Amino acid sequence: MVLLTVLPPEVVTDHNLGHDRGVDSRDDWTPVVDLIERIAGDADLMASVASVVRAKVREIAVLPSPDIAGHTRALLVAATRALAARRGPTEAELSFVEELAVTRARQGVPIEAVLGAIHVAERAIWSRAREVAGAAGVGPDRLLDARELYDDWAEAMRARLIAAHHATKAGQGPRTWDREASILRRLLDGGSAAALAAAEAGLPVTGGLWVVAARPGEAATGLERSLREQPPVLCAVVDGLLVGVLGRAPSSRAARAGAVAGLAGPADPEDLATVRRLAVAALNAAESTGRDGVVHVARVPALAAMADRTELAAVLLDHHRPAWTALGTRAEPVARAVCAWLEADRDVATAAERLFVHPNTVRNRLQRFADVTGIDPYATFGAVDAWWLCHAWLTRA
Repeated sequence: MVLLTVLPPEVVTDHNLGHDRGVDSRDDWTPVVDLIERIAGDADLMASVASVVRAKVREIAVLPSPDIAGHTRALLVAATRALAARRGPTEAELSFVEELAVTRARQGVPIEAVLGAIHVAERAIWSRAREVAGAAGVGPDRLLDARELYDDWAEAMRARLIAAHHATKAGQGPRTWDREASILRRLLDGGSAAALAAAEAGLPVTGGLWVVAARPGEAATGLERSLREQPPVLCAVVDGLLVGVLGRAPSSRAARAGAVAGLAGPADPEDLATVRRLAVAALNAAESTGRDGVVHVARVPALAAMADRTELAAVLLDHHRPAWTALGTRAEPVARAVCAWLEADRDVATAAERLFVHPNTVRNRLQRFADVTGIDPYATFGAVDAWWLCHAWLTRA
C-alpha cells in the first residue's frame, strides 16, 4: 500500500500551496491531480509496486498482490482529491487507516513492516511521477510542492495507523461484526472514503458495486445468507434496513430467497450514497406494488422516483386535504380501489376480485375520486398522480 496525503486544513495557506512561486489559480493544480490519477489508474504500475513491496518487506510477502495494489490505488485517489480540495484527511479517511491497521495487526504483520511497506511504495510512486511529470505539464517546482503536501498529510495518517495497530495488539480493537458495519457505513457515505472502504473490504474500487436493501426479518435472513455465498460482500442492518454491498449482481438464488428487496448498481464506490437511496426507493416501489424477490430500480423507475420524493408527496397530500375530508369514511376504500385498478392495468374485473367487491363498486369509487380531486385517472399523467396520491393517503392512514 501507499500512504499519500495533504496538509491539515488549519495549516493550508496560500504560501503552502505555492503562491510564493507566482501561482494564484486553483486550476494550476489540475495537471498534478491528473498526473496522480493516471498513475493510480495504471494497473501494471500498481502490480509492479505490489511486487516490489512484497520483495523488499518480508512480512508483507505473505499478502496477495491485489490486496496491496488495491490499498495503494484507493489511497492515491483519496489523496488526489484531498489535494484538489485543499484539505487534510477527513475522519472517514482516518477511519479507513484504522481499519487497515486492525487488519494488518490481526494478520500478524508488525507495525514496522507496515511502515516499511509504505516507504517502499511511496518511493516507487514518486519515482514514476518524476518520470512522467514533464510530459504531463507538471514542472519540478510544482511536483515538489505536491510532494511536500502529501508528506504532511502522511504524518497524520501514520500517527493514526500506529495508534490503531498498537491498540489492536493490546486487545482493544473493534469486534468483527462492528468492523463490518463500520466499513459498510463508510461505503454508503460515498465519496473518497467509500473507495478506501471498498479496498479494505476487498470489493472493487472502480465500478461494479451493487447495493441491496430489504426489511429485516426471517425472509431477509435467508437473503443475507444467499448474498454471503458470493463474496466479497458486506451486510449489516443500517438505519433499520438490511443493506448489502456486493462486488457483482445478486445470484438467482438470492433473488429467490423469499424476501422483497430493492437493488441498484453497478456503480463506483464514490457513488454509493446515491445508489443506496435508489435501492431503498426500489424496495418501497416493490412493496407498494406487491412484487416479490430482488427488484432492480430500473424495473420500477417511475414508482421509485415517486417513492424517493417525499417532499412532493407531502405537497400532494396537503393540496388534496379537502378531498380526503370530503370522502370521509369512504376515503380509504376509494384510495384502495384507485390503486388496485391502476395496478391491475385498469382492469375493473381484476381490481374488483382483488378487493372482493362488485365491479360497479370499483367504477363508482373511481368516479367519486375524480369528482373530489379533479384528477382524471383515465389520463396518462392523471393516472400517475392518482396512484401517487392514493398510495400516500393509504401510507399516512
